[in-house]
Amino acid sequence: MEVIYPELFPIEIPPNTVMLKGLNWDSNIYLFRSGREALVVDTGAGDNTERYFSLWLGEGYLNGLKKVIIFNTHEHFDHVGGNLKMRELFERLGIKVVFASHRVTAEAIERAESSIILDYAYGKRFKGHKVELKLDDGDYIRIGRRKLLLIHTPGHTAGSSCLYLDGEVKLMFTGDTLFKGTVGRTDLPSGSHEELRKSVERLSAFGVDFGLPGHGWVIKDWRENLRKVMEVL
Repeated sequence: MEVIYPELFPIEIPPNTVMLKGLNWDSNIYLFRSGREALVVDTGAGDNTERYFSLWLGEGYLNGLKKVIIFNTHEHFDHVGGNLKMRELFERLGIKVVFASHRVTAEAIERAESSIILDYAYGKRFKGHKVELKLDDGDYIRIGRRKLLLIHTPGHTAGSSCLYLDGEVKLMFTGDTLFKGTVGRTDLPSGSHEELRKSVERLSAFGVDFGLPGHGWVIKDWRENLRKVMEVL
């Protein structure tokens, strides 16, 4: 396979997860598989969607897929801007696509609420679309034989949420709630520093082997990272 974008490469994380570091302004994008079903966590701003998809396809990560749930961790354009293009690419292969997010995020996406999504900051216009799975705190997303817990973690935005996979290897998809060494900003519409602090405190109750943030690198020292972050919150 010809490598046109050498800065883009898959990072494989057990169990059955592929991380793509976002290009340019894009969020990180994750693909998690169980059997013939998959979860995509966030889609970036949309300019590089075909590059991500082509890599997955060329490396065989999509072989045999029948259904994909695209989950948006929160409302910002750098995480949702690629939604419709990503759906189109999957559907070309005959793969069913369902959108999912926390209820607050879903409402902003369906209304194309520019003041929250911030598409104008990227010189773009976000096209609203239906979100089939509107989730609340404590709900589960089922992917094949696995299920992931939605944890509502407002602070970066009102709808910000994490997904937690419990098992022999424990994963936490943190969106922009928690990064390696820091947290998401709270000075944008619907952000709240106090809410973010409460959300980060809540995450400390979970055992995590790999924290998978919306930007930056994998969090491997979950407890120590949380301790350092809480010191400056």
